[in-house]
Amino acid sequence: MLNGIYDKGDCFLTVHAGAGGTEACDWAQMLLRMYTRWCERHGFKAEVLDVLEDEGGIKSATVEVKGEYAYGYLKGEAGVHRLVRISPFDANARRHTSFSSVYISPVLDDSIDIVIKPEDIRIDTYRSGGAGGQHVNKTDSAVRITHFESGIVVQCQNERSQIMNKDMAFKMLRSRLYEYYKAKKEEENARHAIAKKDISWGSQIRSYVFQPYTLVKDLRTGFEKGNINAVMDGDLDEFIETFLRWYQDQGLSE
Repeated sequence: MLNGIYDKGDCFLTVHAGAGGTEACDWAQMLLRMYTRWCERHGFKAEVLDVLEDEGGIKSATVEVKGEYAYGYLKGEAGVHRLVRISPFDANARRHTSFSSVYISPVLDDSIDIVIKPEDIRIDTYRSGGAGGQHVNKTDSAVRITHFESGIVVQCQNERSQIMNKDMAFKMLRSRLYEYYKAKKEEENARHAIAKKDISWGSQIRSYVFQPYTLVKDLRTGFEKGNINAVMDGDLDEFIETFLRWYQDQGLSE
């Protein structure tokens, strides 16, 4: 089931909070922890490359997941994740629905030629954020790259030098552009027409319900699990394997 060109390699995993303020940012942070715990369970290394913190959680974060078949296992996690719970931020204890997006792209080797022309991008530098103290940079070492055609924005503030952050940001951009052009090609391919809605980036792929009952359900495969605490602690293997079987049955294997 892991027969894709890049399934065996590393990947970038990005989480974005949806609309909803503090509630959505908390949900994004919960998802980031879930994937970090999954990586720990499997001996994968998850290195945080960029994180944009917000009150109550994070607006976005990007990690590089290093390990054999990291992309193959995690590629099915791309999409919109929906949370339903009694919000801890609501004094009236009302039920809230929040959304966060997850994006997965492969770390490309040097043999893949993704052309990035200087006139197609804008590079901005800024000062890295952080908890304070000696580890916060005093110079504009963080790098943000905007690709005009696709609208993709990547940024890195993990490394201490601007040059290293710039190199990593370009590595992330090449990865994201590969997925972008691949998706455009798939849209033109009639073989994917039936399943296109299910595998597209903007689709809701999974619901996590804390109240009035506990349930995690994958909306593509129909697989569900009642132990939501275990799932949020990184127990994703059954969801991942069920997706890979469904992906293969749909004739979508590369």
